[in-house]
Amino acid sequence: MKMSTRIGRETAFIKGISRLFRRIRPIRPDGTDLVCDDWEEAVDRWPENVAVIGEDRQVTYRELDLMANRFGHWAKGRGLRKGDVIALMIPNRIEYLAAWIGFSKVGVVTALVNTNLTGQALAHCLKIVGARHLICDFETFEAGEEAKGRITDRTISLWVLGLRAEDETSERRGLDTPVKGASAVRPDRSQRAGMTNKDLALYIYTSGTTGLPKAARITHQRARLYMRAFAGATDANQTDRIYCVLPLYHSTGGLCGVGAALLNGGAVVLRRRFSASQFWTDVAEKGCTMFVYIGELCRYLLNSPPHPLERQHRLRFAFGNGLRPEVWPAFQERFAIPRIMEFYGSTEGNASLFNFDGKPGAIGRIPWYLKSRINVRLVRMDEAHAEPLRGADGLCREAAPGEIGEAIGRIGEGAKFEFGGYADRAASEKKVLEDVFKKGDRWFRTGDLMRMDRDGYFYFVDRMGDTFRWKGENVSTTEVAERLSGAPGVQEVIAYGVPVEGAEGKAGMVALRIDGKFDPAAFGEHADRELPPYARPAFVRLLRNAPDTTGTFKYRKVDLEREGWSEDVTDPLYVRSGDKYAKLTPAARRKLAEGALRL
Repeated sequence: MKMSTRIGRETAFIKGISRLFRRIRPIRPDGTDLVCDDWEEAVDRWPENVAVIGEDRQVTYRELDLMANRFGHWAKGRGLRKGDVIALMIPNRIEYLAAWIGFSKVGVVTALVNTNLTGQALAHCLKIVGARHLICDFETFEAGEEAKGRITDRTISLWVLGLRAEDETSERRGLDTPVKGASAVRPDRSQRAGMTNKDLALYIYTSGTTGLPKAARITHQRARLYMRAFAGATDANQTDRIYCVLPLYHSTGGLCGVGAALLNGGAVVLRRRFSASQFWTDVAEKGCTMFVYIGELCRYLLNSPPHPLERQHRLRFAFGNGLRPEVWPAFQERFAIPRIMEFYGSTEGNASLFNFDGKPGAIGRIPWYLKSRINVRLVRMDEAHAEPLRGADGLCREAAPGEIGEAIGRIGEGAKFEFGGYADRAASEKKVLEDVFKKGDRWFRTGDLMRMDRDGYFYFVDRMGDTFRWKGENVSTTEVAERLSGAPGVQEVIAYGVPVEGAEGKAGMVALRIDGKFDPAAFGEHADRELPPYARPAFVRLLRNAPDTTGTFKYRKVDLEREGWSEDVTDPLYVRSGDKYAKLTPAARRKLAEGALRL
């Protein structure tokens, strides 16, 4: 690396980390200034600035605060007290922010529920947090009504924004009129007397890619940490407009993106859902200067046809996580994005990384001179058992540069070290690793495998649950998907492992979205060139329909894994035998079941 480039990157990193530390320093576990106090401070500083631009209207900081006050007084009027839970299940809209901010002013906890959930999964989310009320809108209330009917051990009141009077029943009531009738005066701080940053502000659910969602406990300390950290890390100001199509029930959009704008006097431009065809029109017409992303969103845009406004915009900065190394340079160049800041973190975790200097592919960096201040370490792993390796003294060992290890974060006092866990205590305990580098210390297990180079840059390798063993080797589904994404005609790749009768471990399988006609020979040649023999998928499924994703654009693999290569699959299936892919015929299926077909 040239000396000038190295100095430039070092300078960018130091400036970024300094801004971040400066904004999070005031957060104390026993402090009585809560997340709503940070918000009210912003309102008092920029009352007439535009705060949120929705799809049908916009509101100033003062107007949003008045709305939040009404939600808070409405909750008090329903008899809710500190620590009680209201579940919020509405798409991105102005009222979303007003509701949870208002509830926090009176000590009420808000559970931010995924709007895509239905049935038993939704009922589970309501039960595990003990929700007493559920707020929906016209788009989600039917799912809410059905789910609450599954809960027999408590009564949950259903409130619907935008519900007409003639549609009200004893089971669902309109919320607009009661909230508008509530006081717009700020609830007095005495309403939250005795509360500290250790108290709960929110529940945010894990995305549930492999099972039922878990409810992460978000204290006021953690909510403030997310919002303040990104207010500093992005260096946003009151002239910035941040485009957010990520769901507000997820921490990346709902706290990181919102905090970057609203704690700096800027505006959030909200859209209910992501649209690749509408993205650049929105960004250009609304004068957006930043946007918050999930990596898959960037990939969708890159795979989309050219748009006349894709370079005619004011964007100067994009921040988010999951931007794949093979997508980053092409995305940045095609759409003329001057700066990209990738970060790593999880809703429930305490291990965070920032790539302030924009090195493509890296999820963050810890230079040697800041190692004691940044709460992430990599521990060497026993691959066979997916557990950290321990020495003769019973303690773990740090992974060396270039060596793959699991990322962990030390648990302790202070915002940077907090692990609030989940509503389910047993699930929380599974994430804690004890006696790591000394007896008695406790660390949060991220479940993410990473490697670090000698300059302190971290690179994501895989989720531990997203690896499988085949032919005596561990196969990374992330690596398989990345390598095969460049195969001829391939638009999307989902990689996973499936069992095969008589075989040890799991065989690789990929589900593909194809542009045009699938060429099995060309695909096989690409797989041979890019992957070692054990990692080449044994099965290929050609998806006729778009794959299911969570609200944060992560693929839901659980259904694909369950269906595998069974006869229930109606999509075209191919199997690799020898060095070629061929259609999975009934005869080949019989040989597989008998263990007679060599994969």
